[in-house]
Amino acid sequence: MDLGAFSVSLAVKDLATSKGFYETLGFEAIGGDPQQNWLVLKNGDHVIGLFQGMFEDNILTFNPGWDQSGNELDSFTDVRELQRELKSRGITLNSEADDSISGPASLMLSDPDGNQILIDQHR
Repeated sequence: MDLGAFSVSLAVKDLATSKGFYETLGFEAIGGDPQQNWLVLKNGDHVIGLFQGMFEDNILTFNPGWDQSGNELDSFTDVRELQRELKSRGITLNSEADDSISGPASLMLSDPDGNQILIDQHR
C-alpha cells in the first residue's frame, strides 16, 4: 500500500520560534504561509509541517500524489482506493473521504496508541 510522501505535522505554540529552532537543525522553509500560521520545512528527504493553532496534537501525514519534495507524481494510489483497502483490513477510520467525487480528499485514522494519521490528497 503506497501512502505517498511522508511528513510529520507538528502543533506548535509559536511559529516563528519553532521555525528558528528547526532551521538550526538544517531545515529550510519550502512552503506554507506564515500569515496563515503554517510552514513546511525540509532537510534532505525529511519534511515537517509547523502549524500554530490549527490542531491540538502532532499528526503523521501522508500525501498520495506527491514525492518527498512536493512534486506531483504521474501515477499514485487515490485516497479513496486507500480508504477501501484500509476498511477491508478492518481499520476503523476517524473521518472518511467522499467516495462519490474525485480529486482532493482526506481521511484520518488513529494507531493503537491514539496517534493521529492523516492521509491528505491535494489533487
